Amino acid sequence: MSQTSFDCFNPENPLRSERQAKIYAAYEIVYTIVDFAAAMLFLVGSYLFFYKSTTDPAIWMFIVGSAFFGLKPTLRLIREVHMWRAGEHSSLASRFHGET
Repeated sequence: MSQTSFDCFNPENPLRSERQAKIYAAYEIVYTIVDFAAAMLFLVGSYLFFYKSTTDPAIWMFIVGSAFFGLKPTLRLIREVHMWRAGEHSSLASRFHGET
């Protein structure tokens, strides 16, 4: 595969350039934080459901945790677009016009 093309969700993408590797790493850190926060919200929310007096906060923790789980695929899509935009597009345009 050429260095000028970019396939979304390709596991080799972070290895293309130093800039893209940094972008990939930054998004992976954010993704991990969101994943951990969602899991903790569900864990604490589950515990709070044992007590009638804390049912309302438990429900809100599940709602926020669900939003975090929904954010995960959104982050992956944004990362792929960001990495695509950070790619080498001038040579891609020249190949489109038949130049080598």
